[in-house]
Amino acid sequence: MIRPKQPEPLSLPEAAIPVVALIALVGLSYFLFGDGGAGGPNQVALVIATMIAVFIGWRRGHAVDELGKAASDSVATGIGAIFILFAVGALIGTWALSGTLVAMVYYGLQLLSPNYFYFTACAISAVVAFSIGSSWTVVGTIGVGFMGIAVSMDLNPAIAAGAIISGAYFGDKSSPLSDSANLSAAAAGVPLYTHIRETLLTSIASLAISLAVFFFLGQPGDFDSTEKMASIQNSFGVTLWMFVPLVVVIGLALLKFPPFTSIFLGAIAGGVLAVLIAPDRVLRFADVGPDMPTALAMLKGVWRALASGYTSTSGFQPMDQLASRGGMDSMLNTIWLIVSALAFGGVVEKAGVLDRLITPIINRAKSDGALVASLVSSIIATNIITADQYIAIVLPGRMFKGAFEKRGLAPVVLSRAVGDTATPTSALIPWNSCGAYMAATLGVATWSYAPYAIFSFVSPIITVAIAYAGIRMMHTAPPAPANTLH
Repeated sequence: MIRPKQPEPLSLPEAAIPVVALIALVGLSYFLFGDGGAGGPNQVALVIATMIAVFIGWRRGHAVDELGKAASDSVATGIGAIFILFAVGALIGTWALSGTLVAMVYYGLQLLSPNYFYFTACAISAVVAFSIGSSWTVVGTIGVGFMGIAVSMDLNPAIAAGAIISGAYFGDKSSPLSDSANLSAAAAGVPLYTHIRETLLTSIASLAISLAVFFFLGQPGDFDSTEKMASIQNSFGVTLWMFVPLVVVIGLALLKFPPFTSIFLGAIAGGVLAVLIAPDRVLRFADVGPDMPTALAMLKGVWRALASGYTSTSGFQPMDQLASRGGMDSMLNTIWLIVSALAFGGVVEKAGVLDRLITPIINRAKSDGALVASLVSSIIATNIITADQYIAIVLPGRMFKGAFEKRGLAPVVLSRAVGDTATPTSALIPWNSCGAYMAATLGVATWSYAPYAIFSFVSPIITVAIAYAGIRMMHTAPPAPANTLH
């Protein structure tokens, strides 16, 4: 069979086939396996959908080698996220060993109340994320601690995860230190602080709605933590020194160290702290014979926690359950999911699926509001198809830029819509790198926390609503005649 020299454009039905196949296969995976689909079945669904996309691209003239390279290149863009996942797994392991996670729970029980826990978790996550510009760092550190507190208070873990994610993504899309905010501004050709000032309006409104919801979701009633706190203290000997690794991570983040560096050095700090304040715990966990020198036994214990996580045997079951977790190997299923999803995204982009699906959406937008709504829909679709928030920022931003210019809309309107949509909604998609990370780190399936990640879905709704209402829709020139928008 002789293929044409140049690839031919896909028809609309052809472009829809891989996307429909992916949605159908993931839906079938959820039906058959429930939330456990992320442990392997979803990955199989993604691989099958990728093969379907390869076949369609090949039929239209793309070489299989080219499509394979597109898949590999797409996976390569996720290497940074993969290393951060490894670092978070290592951090959770050594923080469990050192008692840092338990200390967060201990003082959280002392200071917080179920009446306003969700509200507080969202607010604190928002402040810290805005300060350091990284939702992943916030979720991987204080977010894990908040989840432990929620479980100890018998609160709904899905709501707790939604509150943490809502606060974390407020900071991620609004902070000048955020890579996604910088990328959103760059994609539209807008100065960073112009973009930040404009997006803060929608961000603050979305956060206010989120906080109001979490305030009303608080569980009224008295909660007596005295017995639990006494048991924690007897089992783990909690002190304020246990917060040193947390201070290390936040300090490095404020100094603008890369997330992987900050988190992994925080993991090392947790291991060093464990050796200094809980040497007996480290030695028990190392499980070595009497002939091994103490220094090597200590090294083995910390090394084991970094690689495989910590297993607590204090005898206090609620805290043993919290503190038995972590390790780089705990992130392997999530990394498998991200690699599979990015490979699918690379193939469908190379085959022209996204161009074919998005172009008709642009052409049908007849008003400013419709154009913004089309952009928001395209960003969400790109997040679903490519499993990567950065592609969802750059690709639709680039494709819609000309349409925004023809309508005379200021570039900051484009950057605001991109920032309001791409970053927050990435956490709502189980196979997206962000959704997979949140689920793996907080221990709550994406499908479970998504209804409570208020900020993530309110943010794009607000940006569409103000567009249709004509609020903050700045123009640089009158719109071009309608026939030039096609």
